[in-house]
Order: sequence, then C-alpha cells, then structure tokens
Amino acid sequence: MAHGRTPLARFSDPTALALLPEKDRKRVERLRGDASQRTLGGRLQRAVIDGQARMVVARTVVIDDAVRAAAAPQLVILGAGLDGRAWRLPELRDATVFEVDHPDSQRQKRARAAALTPVARDVRFVPVDYARDRLDEALAAAGHDPARPTTWLWEGVTMYLSQAEVEATLGVVQARSAPGSRLVVLYLTPSLLIRAIGLVGSLAGEAIRSVFSESQMRALLAHFGFQVTQDRDLDAITRSLLGDANGSWWAKQLRIVSAVRV
Repeated sequence: MAHGRTPLARFSDPTALALLPEKDRKRVERLRGDASQRTLGGRLQRAVIDGQARMVVARTVVIDDAVRAAAAPQLVILGAGLDGRAWRLPELRDATVFEVDHPDSQRQKRARAAALTPVARDVRFVPVDYARDRLDEALAAAGHDPARPTTWLWEGVTMYLSQAEVEATLGVVQARSAPGSRLVVLYLTPSLLIRAIGLVGSLAGEAIRSVFSESQMRALLAHFGFQVTQDRDLDAITRSLLGDANGSWWAKQLRIVSAVRV
C-alpha cells in the first residue's frame, strides 16, 4: 500500500506486491486504485490500512538504516517470512543473506520470489523446523561464517516464542557473532491489554508468549554479549519520520532495539 505513496524518500519496497498471495495482491491493487474512494466502506478500509502502513514504513526504514549502517558481509534474517531486503537493498550487493524460516513458509516464499532478481551478492535459504532442527547446525551447513561480522535481524518473531526459545536462539546468535556484529530485534512490551490480546490469540492458535520491558530486553541482550545502542518504541519512530503515528497505542507497545556484540 505504501510503495510509491509516502513522502519518506528512504522508503521503497517494489518487492512487496510480488511476494503477496494472489488474493491479497488483488486486494491491495483494488485499494490503491481510485475506485476504493467511491464508497464509504472503501474509504474506511483504505484509511485503516493506510494508518497501519505508516507504522510499517517507519519500522521498515529504521531497520533498513540499521542494516545499511552495519555494512556487514553477512545478514541473517530469523523468521524471514516475506522479507524482501535481499531483493531491494542495494547496500547488500557485497553481502550474503541467510533467510531462516520454517520449510513450509520458505517454499511459498521461494516460489513467489522466483520472479524477482536479488540485489544481494548471494541469498541462501536456511529451512529450520525448531521441533526437529538445530539452528546452529543449519546455519553452519548453509555456510555462515562465525568469524566474520554478521547483522542479525529478528523482526516480529519473539512475541510468539517462549522465553526458553528466545534464550536458546540468542545463545546461537552469541556463539556465531564475531565482535562488532549487530543485532536488531522488534519486540513487544507488556501491558494489561496485551495480556488480553494474548489470551484471545491463544484461542485462535497464535498466542503471544513473550513480552519484555525495555530494561528486561537490555539485561537479556547483555547476558548474551550484546550492548544496546538504541531502543525506541515504534510510535516515537513513526512520529520522528512521518509525524502523527495514526495508531499510536499499538505502536507504543512495539519497540526496536539495536545492539552490538562486545
């Protein structure tokens, strides 16, 4: 929805539409068209999605900036989903991108990405089923080099993992991070409403399992050898980049932390 329709020059995502399922792609094309403005329902739907898009734009830009600033020769995306950075960030031209995700999700991603041309030097898909696979072994088999600096991106995943699963993953990240490696995490903070949402989500099969305060996240990352360099909530990020966050309650519950391996 936001591609080509935001005043923020640092945002562009020509891969997003191609990576969507066909049904969702058609919906976006309809909402981006003038016809969506002809009915009250269409205008309301587009207003809601445009508000959400503003937050996603801000979230994307601040993470893109962190990846650019790190300029590491390796980028590992944990829970890559439909992330398009390997196909759209020219700063990755000299980097190897490791996309870690469940095999089923990854098959869909690879099929949709086949029409796109990577801009990264190399894109390596790392299928990991946490019920039976070891992340450390999978990364080693894919050629990840722990002696070289790595940027680790963990965007929108930790809230669906248990505390033990978060810590186990950070243990692998710590072991495979050369000094100066960077870690960027999007995480959810605790509140009474988040607990209620988590309960509803558990009934729907997608429970919120882990939340962290800013101090808890700082302590957790320090335990695994990472020093926090920046930690801001998405509402503050959106306001700084685009003005009114337009959906600030949810944005205040999400934080993006950047940290460096010491």
